[in-house]
Amino acid sequence: MHNDSSGRIVADLREWIATAPPGAKLPSTRALVAEYGASPVTVQKALRALGAQGLVESRPGVGTFVRAVRVARPHDYGWQTAALGAPPHRLPRLSAALRTTPNDVIALHSGYPDRELLPERLVRAAFGRAARGDSAVGRPPAAGLPELQAWFANELATETPLGVTPPSPGDIVVFPGSQSGLNTAFRALVGAGRPLLVESPTYWGAILAAAQAGVRTVPVPSGTHGPDPEALARAFAQTGARAFYAQPHFANPTGARWTPGLADRVLDLVREHGAFLIEDDWAHDFGIDADPVPLAARDDQGHVVHLRSLTKSVSPAVRIAGLMARGPARERILADAQAEAMYVSGLLQTVALDVVTQPAWRTHLRSLRHQLAARRDVLLGALWEHVPAAHVETVPQGGLNLWVRLPDTTDLPRLVADCESSGVAVAAGGEWFPAEPTGAYLRLNYSGPNPGAFPEGARLLGRALARQKAR
Repeated sequence: MHNDSSGRIVADLREWIATAPPGAKLPSTRALVAEYGASPVTVQKALRALGAQGLVESRPGVGTFVRAVRVARPHDYGWQTAALGAPPHRLPRLSAALRTTPNDVIALHSGYPDRELLPERLVRAAFGRAARGDSAVGRPPAAGLPELQAWFANELATETPLGVTPPSPGDIVVFPGSQSGLNTAFRALVGAGRPLLVESPTYWGAILAAAQAGVRTVPVPSGTHGPDPEALARAFAQTGARAFYAQPHFANPTGARWTPGLADRVLDLVREHGAFLIEDDWAHDFGIDADPVPLAARDDQGHVVHLRSLTKSVSPAVRIAGLMARGPARERILADAQAEAMYVSGLLQTVALDVVTQPAWRTHLRSLRHQLAARRDVLLGALWEHVPAAHVETVPQGGLNLWVRLPDTTDLPRLVADCESSGVAVAAGGEWFPAEPTGAYLRLNYSGPNPGAFPEGARLLGRALARQKAR
């Protein structure tokens, strides 16, 4: 009598299938039960395993047969090339910051905070309440829920100095995330083929949005203290640009925070040239040693278009952002937004508003500040200890990232690959430059999972870099 385990039956039948012609019928279940002295359940389990492996196929009422081998053939999509034509512009690849990694990899590359830094309890409770309300089935206004518009406007109004008219709720347009807001702002305020001044380096998503809109980006050198105002003035004069995209607080990737003097100089230049400043306030909730004061709060002439996202600070599942614009610019932005998506999910808007209006939201932000500070300092200390050749150009006062300069001789693609093979994921800095990179950089995220592994990640990075120097 044979062993009655399904594994033995599978092994024997695999040998038989290997020499049988396609379409050959396997012995019946009854015959296999008798041959192996196994139960019908065991035999059926073995046949299901062979089916899952693609070796056999069952025909109800007829029997089980050896599956015919299907030879894979390449698909010819050449016709699509002719139908689509050449793209008007090359789109950048999606950032490495969006890539998922296995749980055992030390993730220093991500662009999103770890779950333990999110107000998960508030978010879950908000979804439960929203699901029982009208927003679960109703259609919201195109510009956003009035209550959420009012919240975004009030956040700016609290920072508005005397003598400046604060924004009103009607100045706000709600978007499904800041990326959608950037796409619309670039299309509506700049337009295809026209110049857009951008800091260099800058957020890779802004580079992608500009490419999608067909906008021509003009890099303006920007360091750890912000853009060079003289270079910005020359760029305005030489290009005739009517918009400048910037991140005045905790810039991604550099961590730069503009001084009040630089902010005044940039605002003067924008007004002088009759232009827009598209202010990306992405890290408003991620202050550590300083609190951001948006430039939009200091402008009531419609020059500053302010974009604030809640996606990273509330939840990646709650893609909600508010864009503030005044005058005809706001009408153009709203018209483009309606053409793109008609309206933003009322359910998600309700959840976002619920979370940020809870008393526990402010408590969460205070705790988040301390957690980010601790993580930042752990990663900084590990880099100083294990990667002495690396230079952190500034200790950011907020945000989620360190901007790390490596020796100019670094083979960055090989370094990234060597790190990943060792178990640590890092993001090469080249994708944050709108033109050629000006050096070998890494952007390392200190808000990712498992901060206890940061020292090991830095050690692996240092070892990979040392191997290059030794060759």
